[in-house]
Amino acid sequence: MTFTDYVSALSDNPYFGAGFGLFGLGAGAAILRKSLQGGLILFRRHYMITLEVPCRDKSYQWLLHWMTQKGARSTQHLSVETSFEQKDTGHVKTKYDFIPSIGTHFFRYKTTWIRVERTREQHTLDLHMGIPWETVQLTAFGKDRNIYFNILEEARQMALKAHEGKTVMYTAMGSEWRPLGHPRKRRPIDSVVLDDTISERIVQDCKEFIANPTWYTDRGIPYRRGYLLHGPPGCGKSSFITALAGDLEFGICVLNLSERGLTDDRLNHLLSVAPQQTIILLEDIDAAFLSREDTAQQKSAYEGLNRVTFSGLLNCLDGVASTEARIVFMTTNYLDRLDPALIRPGRVDVKEHIGYCSQTQIERMFLRFYKDEESREKAQEFAEKVFAGGKNVSPAQIQGYFMFHKMCSSKEVLANTDMIGKL
Repeated sequence: MTFTDYVSALSDNPYFGAGFGLFGLGAGAAILRKSLQGGLILFRRHYMITLEVPCRDKSYQWLLHWMTQKGARSTQHLSVETSFEQKDTGHVKTKYDFIPSIGTHFFRYKTTWIRVERTREQHTLDLHMGIPWETVQLTAFGKDRNIYFNILEEARQMALKAHEGKTVMYTAMGSEWRPLGHPRKRRPIDSVVLDDTISERIVQDCKEFIANPTWYTDRGIPYRRGYLLHGPPGCGKSSFITALAGDLEFGICVLNLSERGLTDDRLNHLLSVAPQQTIILLEDIDAAFLSREDTAQQKSAYEGLNRVTFSGLLNCLDGVASTEARIVFMTTNYLDRLDPALIRPGRVDVKEHIGYCSQTQIERMFLRFYKDEESREKAQEFAEKVFAGGKNVSPAQIQGYFMFHKMCSSKEVLANTDMIGKL
């Protein structure tokens, strides 16, 4: 029998034909599946656009808040974030934000359907934030990446609107800055009464610095500004900085140089990654370091308190690796304890003494608290009674006295001569 006859005999066999047919169907199905998989990969590669946002990215919280307003309305699978908001009336309101939970969701943005996949790695932690690692992945049809730019920009504007009229306080957590508590209502700059024209000078200097970056660039001068407010405690240094940040529409990054675990490298990193449009505040700078001229016995008492060196601080403020486009405020109650190298021009450009109350300052504070018809006449009389004791009085003492008599008239405030004498 020839080979041709053998093949012809097999083709006439019904069992062989059935097996060959099943093999062909299986092979065809496998080829079709592979083709569909390859076609889907090519389609996703060329006709779909994906954006992944990890929890470490600054826009992650913005995007979750945006999804709360946009995506949570069209999904039945939610997670809740509870927050508290203080109203102008003093009452605290509990607020519930419903965010699409872990899983897959679909929602529509303008004319485009977007697939949202929120994932969480239970066994992987973000070491800096101390929470499980999360990502949000957005997938949409098309090639135009502007759709994601528009979404992120909307999310950013929504976050800015939520903080409009408020001052955000930041604190250092690990190697990054995180908001401290809830944003605070901005304090009016005129609510902090300083003597003479101190407030006006500092505000004008800050605004001039912010408005003229090219002036520094054209002359090769580092674009940064340092301020030192010194004077007795309770005279309004920290309060003025808070009010100034509100007037400039800036946030405040509070940095504690005595924090355990703070090193020179971490300090330099924190200053370089500080949020835009913020004031970096170093309070009680005299408590962090002693002057290099102090005795060895005095220095030994401070050994081991922190790992930030004095030279490291100087390099961060005005060294080769120091960052630009920043405003640094330092406060101290004891100017004479500061090393001259720390407060030289370039590191501290503006020094202002904020001291005890003057008579004019007390009169202005009196008029701010009491606005009845007799206030102008009584303000001068009150200031004279305060100075009759011959003691220095801080604005904090005056304000405490006014708050104790907040329900009284200006005449009744003056009548309590004994308490005025104890100021």
